[in-house]
Amino acid sequence: MTYKKILVINLMHLGDLMLVTPILRTLRTNFPESHIALVADLKLADTVRLNPNLDECIFLDKKGSDDSLLGILKFAWKLRQKNFDLVINLHRNERASAIAALSGGKKIVGYSKPGFSLAFEKILPNRNPIKHQIHSHFDVLRDCVGIENFDDNGLEMVIDSSVEEKIENLWREEFPPESKVIALNIGASWMTKRWLDDYFAKVADHFVANGFHIIFLGGTMDLGIVEACRAKMQNRDSNLVKIFTGKMSLAELGAVLSRCVLFISTDSGPMHVGVAMNVPIVTMFGASPVLGFYPYDEKDLSIKSPEYCHPCNLHECPRQGEYKLACMKKITPEIVIRCANQLLDEFGMPAREIPRRKWHYTSRVIYIPPNGE
Repeated sequence: MTYKKILVINLMHLGDLMLVTPILRTLRTNFPESHIALVADLKLADTVRLNPNLDECIFLDKKGSDDSLLGILKFAWKLRQKNFDLVINLHRNERASAIAALSGGKKIVGYSKPGFSLAFEKILPNRNPIKHQIHSHFDVLRDCVGIENFDDNGLEMVIDSSVEEKIENLWREEFPPESKVIALNIGASWMTKRWLDDYFAKVADHFVANGFHIIFLGGTMDLGIVEACRAKMQNRDSNLVKIFTGKMSLAELGAVLSRCVLFISTDSGPMHVGVAMNVPIVTMFGASPVLGFYPYDEKDLSIKSPEYCHPCNLHECPRQGEYKLACMKKITPEIVIRCANQLLDEFGMPAREIPRRKWHYTSRVIYIPPNGE
């Protein structure tokens, strides 16, 4: 069956949207003549605006003009005027489910909250517990749309040439030629996904002592924890340490990561941007399941907490005292440094110079024994 107009909806966070990009490519491959549109959060526009597999981006201002019941109804009414043949909802939250149900699509499929699912022709679970989220999305295409040909090119994000030029100029100003830059992302949407700031400080100190440049990334909401981390560094005043936190758009973040030799990150949206930019990544997994959200590239290393309660999928740790956030405490700086050195030995060059390997997307997992190293 062919569809003249296809709409994909994902209104969640940065990482969730990045995990939709293989689905957009697969739809384009299977329906080359179709008009393919995407509904996403306005603040994430940089990640998809130039995606070559899209004909149209439709942005919802979640924290602004569309942040009300009336705003959602008006937005859905605009979608109805576009007469989509197929609507695919790729996150089971209420807002996305409502917009899908009200979109007027002739065929509506994907994930849905109860109630809104009455408007769907077929619904699937939001995530298969034994699969990566991208493979769960592929299940939607297979079971709901009948697609069997999956064109998986990994995560994709296109950077505007003007942004590339801006970051190239920044790089020349901040870093001498042949510098090797390691990026750190401390923040995460859940407290239980955050690695300890004194652990990050020890890792940063180690690499500064070995001549690497360290840059701290993240949004304005991360400024406090970045400063707390830097205050614990012995080399906090080194000219090898740069704070880019709160200073970068998402497009600029991508351009920066493409120039780094390594990215050490929590399980977070910037981690998935790093995957799209091909930078080798070390990720520490505490509350979230490695299998569902690992960095989608086989060259990356995902460190799985050995704690018995991993993965709990809780935003706050219910344990107390020395056992609070034990999942992250047991991933020591020494383990992360060892993993980082492994990737530096294997690659050791700016991400944009590393060849990409299609179909090689399963991250390598580092299992820590329950008693530590």
